[in-house]
Amino acid sequence: MSDLSGSMNETQEKFAPATPLNPRHRAILVGASVGLGAALARKLANEGYSLALVSRQKEKLDALCAEINQAAGEMRAAAYIHDVKNYDEVPDLLRKMVADLGGLDTFIFSAGINLPPGGIDKYNFEYDRQMVEVNLIGAMAWLTPVAEMFQSAKRGQIVGIGSVAGDRGRVGNPGYNTSKAGLHTFLEALRNRLTRHGVNVLTVKPGFMKTDMLKAAQGGTPLAIEPEKAASDIYKAMQKRRQTVYTLFLWQYIMLVIRHIPSFIFRRLSF
Repeated sequence: MSDLSGSMNETQEKFAPATPLNPRHRAILVGASVGLGAALARKLANEGYSLALVSRQKEKLDALCAEINQAAGEMRAAAYIHDVKNYDEVPDLLRKMVADLGGLDTFIFSAGINLPPGGIDKYNFEYDRQMVEVNLIGAMAWLTPVAEMFQSAKRGQIVGIGSVAGDRGRVGNPGYNTSKAGLHTFLEALRNRLTRHGVNVLTVKPGFMKTDMLKAAQGGTPLAIEPEKAASDIYKAMQKRRQTVYTLFLWQYIMLVIRHIPSFIFRRLSF
């Protein structure tokens, strides 16, 4: 269960309120304790955001919030403990965070599960099930009420962290590819619904990043970047209200080629 009464009982009075002279963006970031999520939290805090950070890793999340708040000299980040597979907790937790923040402008889903060990001849349904539960169903559980909220408000921005792996059904890690492809499609459908209501939906497709997930990836690690670089690219795309961003940008051209490789050739490749 989530810790709704943990370190943030009095969050609302601790966050600096937004005023006409001091506008302040307010964001929820699910999957914030490590890797890209933590890098995004630091980036947004540096840009003046008030942040509700969500993760199941309490110690790491508390440490990240303490780091951000100490650097800012004020309350910029609050921790909320939650496992995204506990879908029934989402409505109450979402309401609490929006109330604590005093509103909501941006929602980011960055939660994910590491790639399983093994190779192209190994199959692991349990890992595949967990990846779909976290990467796709967990995202849908959060994005659905957020989309409804933003549609009613006729404003807001949703950011979903997908992967270049979702652009094609590759022989390596079919479950991971499927979970990210499903997320891409869900985000596109939300975009098509919400754009007419003034809401932007950004799909992020990172390539290799120097995180724990990279250690479990099969094959080489070309073009691997630090999470901070990816966070910077994502923030720029958010400011421009783009629909899709690859990071590194070079992946856009790589995946354009990969998407157009004929199937009878693609199935012979080993990546």
